[in-house]
Formats: sequence, structure tokens, C-alpha cells
Amino acid sequence: MAKTLREAQITTRNARSKLPPGITHWKGIDPDVHIGYRKGKRGGGTWRVRWRSGIGYRQEPLGTTDDEIIEGTLDYNAAVRVAKKRVEAVRAEEKATAEGPLLTVRLAVESYIAERDARDSRRKGREVRSDASQRLQRYVLGQERRGKQQAVLAAALADLTVHALNESDLLAWRTDLPETMKATTKQRLINDLKAALNAAYEAHRDRLPPTLSAVIKHGLKAMNRHDEEVVPVARDNQILADSQIARLIRAAREIDAEQDWGGDLYRLVIVLAATGSRFSQIARMKVSDVQRVQSRLMVPVSRKGRGGKGGSTPVPVGKDVLDALLPVVGRASDAPLLERWRSKQAPGGIQWERAGRGPWHSASELQRPWRDIRERAEMPDVIPYALRHSSVVRGIRANLPVRLVAALHDTSVTMIERHYGRWIADGLDELAARAVVPLVPDDDGNVVLMREGA
Repeated sequence: MAKTLREAQITTRNARSKLPPGITHWKGIDPDVHIGYRKGKRGGGTWRVRWRSGIGYRQEPLGTTDDEIIEGTLDYNAAVRVAKKRVEAVRAEEKATAEGPLLTVRLAVESYIAERDARDSRRKGREVRSDASQRLQRYVLGQERRGKQQAVLAAALADLTVHALNESDLLAWRTDLPETMKATTKQRLINDLKAALNAAYEAHRDRLPPTLSAVIKHGLKAMNRHDEEVVPVARDNQILADSQIARLIRAAREIDAEQDWGGDLYRLVIVLAATGSRFSQIARMKVSDVQRVQSRLMVPVSRKGRGGKGGSTPVPVGKDVLDALLPVVGRASDAPLLERWRSKQAPGGIQWERAGRGPWHSASELQRPWRDIRERAEMPDVIPYALRHSSVVRGIRANLPVRLVAALHDTSVTMIERHYGRWIADGLDELAARAVVPLVPDDDGNVVLMREGA
């Protein structure tokens, strides 16, 4: 093949009609990419594309020319677009396979699940499945039948190659999610898949196209405003008065004694109510986090979001809370503050026996005793998270700055404003009302009313 390409005039039907049949006529469209036209001996023609590959060229057919205008034919400009797209796809695939098998969405998700499971297992000191694992397994990878659960087919997205992903693939997957799925659950699932694909991109950037990051960003962007309208904010019946919280704590103390919790359940509920923190945060508290002199508890920051956040948030508490924790603060400073008894089945029998104490692992451990607590308190619909909701609103009603309320509860001002906006508005109304002063002077007898029209 000659080093210098002799380009043919193939851009118009008139120019192509003058070319001899039976041979391919080439024209450059990109460096090392040429589009070719071959006229048939009996009329009509076809388009081809060739591109540099190693020391030679590869070529493939593209379609029929518009020498005769019928449905499905391609003019020169359309053929150029198809040619460029085809070459880009082949080169991307060659790059993606240069250092191993093609990376599919399935492989990317499985790698992410393994990392999340390992991280959660390290944190809890035992083998566990992460929430992300359960969501992605069900709605991306598919799962076999388990007990009463029916088998779930894998999403079509799972078998697509990561390097060839486009926004329409991701949007189609989102559209196929069950309509009955809660908006918050859907957003968590979308975030899980986004994190999995971004992790794959970071790990294999040399094999993947630079545009993939934008594809992931726009294909899995946060729900739009219409979707956000269905995201539940704090419900009215979960904002508890101080007297209602006292009923729950009293019920927790009674259930603790009746079920032989040894004070563990009672102390857990007290700390949840006093700090308004998440279960996952207070489960990591140490004995040293009780600072009686300063009348505060040091609550570890949440592990939500990116990056390795560390440190603790000081949360002021009353003497009653500190007194309730007295039985467990006389231990090693690095021991878990809140513990519970662990049980195991006795060998060769059906009886359970206590096998030592350890920290609380999961919020699910509170489900069964919480049912008893709310029945005793005669509050059948209340959920544990109501203690957090109520703590936030209590700070807002005390006219604390929203930024301080957000900091005490390890969240953002945006989240406070989104979920508790009504109570912020009520508090501002109260403040504004206090600034109202009388403006109309009293009638002291010196005011003479003028006749209308005078």
C-alpha cells in the first residue's frame, strides 16, 4: 500500500458515477482512518471503512450508498458518522481487552460488593453482607431462589461491557426498577451502582474511555425535583413531645428488667434519645466518650459519604443521662460503652446459654425489644428513628442556629432544611413575632378626626 493516499472524489452521487466499478476508492476522514466506496458492476455501491491496526489496516463494510435513493441507504456524511463511531468502538474494545478480559457491569458490581462486605465485616467483627450487596444482588446481578423468596433474573445491564456503556443503558435500567419501590430505597440503589461503576473506572482508567465518568454521572444523577416530592420528610407522628419520650424511656426500663437485659437495653434507648444520633454511631462509642466533668458525650462521626472521616462530635447531655451510664463507665477507657449479652445454643440441646458480652452490632437487634417497648408505652406506630427526629426538632424549637443543630446531629444544613423545614419556619415565625412592637399611638384625646372630603 502506498504511503501517500490518493484520495478519490466520493462525496457526491455525481462524482461517484464517474468512478470505475469493481475497485474500492478511498478518502481520508481522520488520521489513519479512511472511508471507501466500491461501485458494483451492475450499479449501486457500498461503503467501507478501514483504519490502522498495528502494522497494517483493518476494514469492515458499513452499508449501501445512496447512488439509488431507497430506504436504508447512506449518503457520504451519514457514512462518515457511522465509520467514525465504528472505529471508536473497535479501538475502545481493543484498549479494554489489552490487559485482561472485558470488564462487564457484573464484574464491576461483584468487585464492589466484595469490598463493601469486607469493610462492613471488619467494622462489625464478623462476616456480614452489606446493604449494598443485598440491593445490587437483587436489582442488578439477580439471585437464585431462597426459601420463600422467588428467583430474580439479572438485569440486562449486568452483561454490558463497562467501556461501551452509554446514558441510555443506565436510564433504561432505572426505568425498569419497580414502581412500588420507595424513592429513598431507589436512590440508595442508584448510589450503590454509581459507586460501583466509579470504582471500576478509577481502577481501570487506562483501559476505559475518558468519557465514561460523564456517562456515569449523567446516567445515574440524583432524582429530579418531581421524584424528590415523594421522598418522605419527618412525619408529624414521629416528632415526639418530651413527655412521650419519657414514656418510651420508662417502658424501656421496665422491659429491660422483665427480660433480664441487665440495663443494656435501657442505656441504649437513653443514649439514642439524649444524642439524637444514629444507631451506627452510638454503637461505636467507647467508655472514654463519657465526659462527666464537661457534661457531654463524644459521639463518633458517621461513616456516611466519601473519604475516611474521623473524630467525634461533643453532644451536651443532662446529669440524669450521665447517672444512667454510671454502671458501665468504670471499665477500660477503650471498651465499648454500650454492650449486650450474647447467647449460644448449648451443645447437644435446645437450650440457649449466655456466652459473654459484646457491643451491639446492628439496628436489627433492637427490633424485637422495641416492639415490646412501644406496646408498653402505648405508642404502637413509633419507630426508633423518631428519637433522632425529635432531637433535631427540639434543637430547632430552642432557636439554636440551624448550622449548630446540623453539627450536633452529624448532618448537613441542606438535609435539615429539606426534612425539617416546617419546624424551622415555625421557629422563625415565633422569633419574628417577638420583634413586633406597637406602632399606632394610643388615642390620648389630642387626635382630631378630619371629616372625609374636607
